[in-house]
Amino acid sequence: MAFLFEVLGDALDALAGGLGGDLWGVLGLTLIVGGSATVIGVAIGIPLGTTLGLYRFPGHRAVLLSVNTGMAIPPVLAGLLLLLLVWRDGVLGSWGILFTPAAMITAQALLALPIAAGVTAGAIGGLPAAASEQLAALRLAPMHRSLVAIREAWPGVAAGVAAAFGRVISEVGAVLIVGGNIRGETRVLTTAIVQEARQTNFGAALAFGFVLLLLALTVNAALTWLQLREQPR
Repeated sequence: MAFLFEVLGDALDALAGGLGGDLWGVLGLTLIVGGSATVIGVAIGIPLGTTLGLYRFPGHRAVLLSVNTGMAIPPVLAGLLLLLLVWRDGVLGSWGILFTPAAMITAQALLALPIAAGVTAGAIGGLPAAASEQLAALRLAPMHRSLVAIREAWPGVAAGVAAAFGRVISEVGAVLIVGGNIRGETRVLTTAIVQEARQTNFGAALAFGFVLLLLALTVNAALTWLQLREQPR
């Protein structure tokens, strides 16, 4: 117990000292990488999930299976697959994005996309029968119909956005593999926690953990507010 209190004290001291000047840089990069990845994943995932929830087409089950499988893919595997693509001898090696924030954003977007798509598809596919019949009866353009469906299933869609962000902000394997955890360049909150823990700097690791938890709480509080505010009455 004394050890835990000692670590907690070290964590508070580390926070007060700005974690040796690393705090704002690590937090800023976490927001840039995580925010960009979430936006990209959601921008692609919600339309895909809406299509899966509204329509039946050849290959529908295969696409839905792929999305559901993607929701469970281990981040470290996603990072490894991307690493093989962007390695200097890989298919995308000419892009030169390995060990850069761009590679980290790409990896996390690949993780966010199936989450947003799968949850959205479930929310729209689970609309009450009356709502589904009304949507089918309305002679709307596909885009307009999709927007109406998203509006009707908004709480579930918002939950998908929150889940995608949670997946991105908490993962460490993918960004560690393709980002390299380079101090001042590709180090984010999760990889900073790993780095400090490996060096037995438990106070600093816990301090970064507190910041990560506060960030997750703040963003999810905003998403929850939007979810309830926009919920159809």
